[in-house]
Amino acid sequence: MSALVDVTVTERDVDVSFEVADGETVALLGPNGAGKSTTLSVLGGLLRPDAGRIVLDGEELTGPGTWVAPHARRTALLAQDPLLFPHLSVLENVAFGPRSTGTGRRAARAAAEHWLAEVDAAELAGRRPAQLSGGQAQRVAVARALAADPRLLLLDEPMAALDVAVAPALRTLLRRVLADRTAVIVTHHVLDALLLADRVVVVEGGRVAEQGPTSEVLSRPRSAFAARFAGLNLVSGVATPDGVRRPDGLLLHGTAATGDHPTPGSPAVAVFRPSAVAVHREPPGGSPRNALAVVVTELEPLGDIVRVRAGELAADVTVASVAELGLAPGSDATFVVKATEVDVYAQ
Repeated sequence: MSALVDVTVTERDVDVSFEVADGETVALLGPNGAGKSTTLSVLGGLLRPDAGRIVLDGEELTGPGTWVAPHARRTALLAQDPLLFPHLSVLENVAFGPRSTGTGRRAARAAAEHWLAEVDAAELAGRRPAQLSGGQAQRVAVARALAADPRLLLLDEPMAALDVAVAPALRTLLRRVLADRTAVIVTHHVLDALLLADRVVVVEGGRVAEQGPTSEVLSRPRSAFAARFAGLNLVSGVATPDGVRRPDGLLLHGTAATGDHPTPGSPAVAVFRPSAVAVHREPPGGSPRNALAVVVTELEPLGDIVRVRAGELAADVTVASVAELGLAPGSDATFVVKATEVDVYAQ
């Protein structure tokens, strides 16, 4: 089941357009307030856009003079909260999905039993939601969504409310049940995007800033959010024969990535890993190719290393280096990166 999304929600300043291929999972990424959940609500029919179209498997759900009610769309929403009916058993909760689409009682029960087994929750069938842990309740919610046989599955940060110890198991489950299923997932976790999504759509300020295959966007980001999300540094500017020149005039030397040669003067981005950055308190001698004067804004412990953040840039150094350099928020520093570590892409 393929989907076409091209909608505008004026009040929330959202204007997005993207497609979901048959059997594909697309992850919507972006900062808080970017418009991701709004887009999901429009897809599910919970919010009516001011303009645009939504087409699912050739059927127009939203468009000029067209509006298909949520219950008639054959979409299913899996939210942060499982939203199980407290007065129904687990089996009855899951059977509610197919029952809501007109399936008979016996067939709905059979579908519920099947999907509870699929999500490894068959033994929970007789319990009430109050007797479930957070991870168990979310498994039941997954079963309920799938039992309705939706044409499009919508997931709004389904693991956000789960304990760190529980999330990996649900992620593994979703990876299995999403195979060959058409779905859109909103997430803030890089692992969700890497393990669950075939493609990602980056939304910033209510607009699509970037989209493409997951591995491509996260390894070669062209938007500031995608770079930060993937743990990479990104500097925007215009292409030069030697790299990228920032708006302030600073030239960041680098090499064009394979198959991507931006025309000099055109918008371009330079991307490099925090691990490739050396940190100095004073500008080093020898005129290194890339030396960026920065002010430290945050020190973020990451196991055996510390990520030194300076605005949108970051460097990974050892704990000993932080102590030796006397780094702290507000410290002046210089980030140095070799030109060979900087990849340049057209934007």
